[in-house]
Amino acid sequence: MHIVTMEQEQKSIINNLDILFERLDYSFNRIQLLEEAFRHSSFVNELGVPGLKDNERLEFLGDAVLDLAVSHILMDHFKNAKEGDLSKFRAAVVNEKGLVQIADELNLGNYILLGKGEESTNGRKKPSILANTVEAMLGAIYLDAGFERTKQVIQHLFFPLIEQIDSGNINDDYKSLLQEFTQDFYKTRPEYRHIHESGPAHNRTFKVVIRINGTIIAEGIGKSKKEAEQHAAREAFHCLSGQTNH
Repeated sequence: MHIVTMEQEQKSIINNLDILFERLDYSFNRIQLLEEAFRHSSFVNELGVPGLKDNERLEFLGDAVLDLAVSHILMDHFKNAKEGDLSKFRAAVVNEKGLVQIADELNLGNYILLGKGEESTNGRKKPSILANTVEAMLGAIYLDAGFERTKQVIQHLFFPLIEQIDSGNINDDYKSLLQEFTQDFYKTRPEYRHIHESGPAHNRTFKVVIRINGTIIAEGIGKSKKEAEQHAAREAFHCLSGQTNH
C-alpha cells in the first residue's frame, strides 16, 4: 500500500510543473531527467523498485556544471577582477546558503520525493537536501539541453546573488567562506589552533595556524585571536581555491 502511495505522489508532483518551468525559464524535453533529479535516496530506498535511480549522480554532475558556469559568468561580468577575487566571488555565490535561497524561490521543497523517515523529520526544509536538489536539477538540465542553455538558466537564477557583489554586499568573513569551501571540496571543516602570543598586555600579538585533515595549510597573525583567525582563513581560502582552479 505504501509503494502505491509513493508512486502516486511521484506522478502528482511531476504533473504539476508549469509554475516551476516558468520560474526556471526552462521546460524539459526529457521529463524523466527531472524526475530523477527530485528522487531523494530515502524515497528510492523505501520504494524498492529495481533499477530506479536517486538524484546523487545528477547532483555530482550539477555541482561541476554550476562551478564552471558561475566561473564563466563572473569572468564576463568582472572583466578586470583577479583570480583571487573571482574565487572569492564564486565562493560567495555558490554555497549552501545561496543554493537554499534559489530552492526557496523555486519552491523546490514541494517537488522533492522523500521517504517516510525524511518526511517525518521535515526533510523538505533541510538545507542540505534543498541545496543538493538544486544541483541535481542543474545536472538534469545539462543532460537535457547542454552547457550553454544550462548556463543561461544559472545566470537567470543566480543573477540576484551576483548583483550583491556589484553592490559591495559580499561576505568578507573569510572564516565562513573557508568553511563553506572546505565542506564542499574536502568534506571537512578547518581546524584553528592558537600557537603563540607575544607582547605587553595592552598590545598583544596572536598567531594562529589552520589545519585541514591534520595538515597545516596557512597561518595568520593579528592583534586579537579573531583577527589572526581571519587572516589565516584569508590565506587558506586563496591558497585552496587557487589549487582547485588548476
